[in-house]
Amino acid sequence: MKEGIHPEYREVVFLDQQTGNTFISRSTLQSRETIDVDGKTYPLFKCDVTSESHPFYTGAQTRIVEAGRVEKFRARFARTAGTMRKKAS
Repeated sequence: MKEGIHPEYREVVFLDQQTGNTFISRSTLQSRETIDVDGKTYPLFKCDVTSESHPFYTGAQTRIVEAGRVEKFRARFARTAGTMRKKAS
């Protein structure tokens, strides 16, 4: 790799703002905020959503919305199918 053209790749702390969980990963993110973890100072990046708080990963997704959509479609289809039969006769 060429010297001086690549961003610094270092350990960064990611903070999930919904749950308060933190984890350390390597990244090139730039941050003005820092945090001390286990006696060492790391750059801090605040995340709105991570796998700890996203509904898909936590299992908090609701299937009720989908069932409501299907029922709406069936009701609308049944209404239009009846009018088409009347027009055909």
